Parts: sequence; C-alpha cells; structure tokens
Amino acid sequence: MIHVLTVHWKNAEWIEPQLGYLARHIDRPYKMYAFLNGIDPAPYKDKFFYVCTEDIKSHAVKLNLLADMACLAAESPDDWLIFLDSDAFPIADVVAYAERRLEKYPLLAVRRDENLGDPQPHPCFCITTVGFWKEIGGDWKRGYEWKNATGNLVTDVGGNLLGKLRERNIEWLPMLRSNTHDLHPVFFGIYDKLVYHHGAGSRKPVIRVDKAGFRKQPWLLRKLLTALRVYKFWKSRALKENAELSERILQQIKTDPEFHLQFGQASREQP
Repeated sequence: MIHVLTVHWKNAEWIEPQLGYLARHIDRPYKMYAFLNGIDPAPYKDKFFYVCTEDIKSHAVKLNLLADMACLAAESPDDWLIFLDSDAFPIADVVAYAERRLEKYPLLAVRRDENLGDPQPHPCFCITTVGFWKEIGGDWKRGYEWKNATGNLVTDVGGNLLGKLRERNIEWLPMLRSNTHDLHPVFFGIYDKLVYHHGAGSRKPVIRVDKAGFRKQPWLLRKLLTALRVYKFWKSRALKENAELSERILQQIKTDPEFHLQFGQASREQP
C-alpha cells in the first residue's frame, strides 16, 4: 500500500489538480492523508482516507502527525510513504521511478540545491518506507543547521531529517532540479523528471533567493538603498511578477496535463 501525505493551507485551489495528477501517475492502490487548514473539508470527504483540520501552525508537525497516522494504518513495514507539498504532484510514473531506486536507497527526496545550496530532503516530494521512517524516528522539523551559499547558518523544514541521516551515515537519493528552462530560479521546478513543485502555491511568492541579490550588495549601499525605499520597491515588483507567473502556470496545470514541457521536460518516460 502507498500512503500519500499532504498539507493544504487556506487554499483549496490545489486539491483537485493534485488529486488528478496523482491518479494519473500512480497505478497502485494508495490512500490520501491530509491536513486541510482554513478549508471546508465537506466537499473532499470522499477523496481522502484521513483528514485533519486541527489548527496546528507548524508544517513539519502536521507532516509528522500524518506520518504517524499512516504508520498506524500501514499493512506492512514495506508500505510506502509519499510526502507532498500542496502544490506538488507527479508528472510521470511514480511506481516505475521509485520501485528499483528504493532497493538501493531507503529515502528519495527533492533536494533544492538552487535555493542557496539547501542540502536537506525537502517535503515537497519524498518517498520512503514505513519501516525506515519508524526506524530512524523520522522528523521534518527544523533544528539541524548548515551553512548556505551566502555563508549564513540556517535551518529549515527537513533539517532534523538531514541530521538523522548524517548521524547514521545513511545515503539517500537527492532528486535534483531537471529544468532546462526556468521562469524563476526556485519556483516552477521539475525534479528528476518525475515531480513538479510550484513553490508559490500557499505563500507569498518571494523567497530567500529573490532577496539574495540585494543582500550581496555592500553594507553601506544596502543601507542607502533601504533608506531610499529602493528595496521595498524591488521586493513589491518581484512579488507582483512572481504572483502573475504563478497564476498563469496554475491555469495551465488545470487545463493542460503536458504544461511541464515548457520547462524542458522532453519526455514522461523514466529510465
């Protein structure tokens, strides 16, 4: 059995597209588990095996709780857990991709090198087994830290999971960005030709990488530009441009199952 775990936050717009792409690209029985915060669950009661609407703020805690529920419901330690962001979904055959890779690696996950060198497994898409998750005490919370590409010590969702993997010297398979055409350096990403992650579905579409260019400026120049409100203008422009791109791509996702070809996805076939 495959257990798919996702969190939707105050935006139901991604539920149907995600369910549609999952049904199209998983050819084995699977169960859906979801947090639906700020969303009326009534229209979706028949679409999910388990739904929780508890007002829990932490994304990582919600994923951990869904994993606990799936592990309790699992028929075998060999059952799969698939973690998904609300605005992420497969665009190719999940079983064909993961089956032989899980024979070698206990965990497959997106790694967003493009986000200032983040090294941790990212929960926008991650596949592992119930047995492995329980064995290592899987945990999506922040905590374990690393230096990013700008030299800053940071942590993020997936930090503790990276720490557990490194502590045990466990090799995992990073699924890297495979775009050959980018509309944004982090958003709208295809990973290992298998999964699409919109990246801006449930948040304001301005992230660290958008701000990095400004922060690389000399300290005195940053102060001057901030005082002149240049930074505020730049940020609002980036927000507007990213939001317009986000909406345009979302409409394509809803109407064209091959929308991803624009990012250089040459084929749905998996090696």
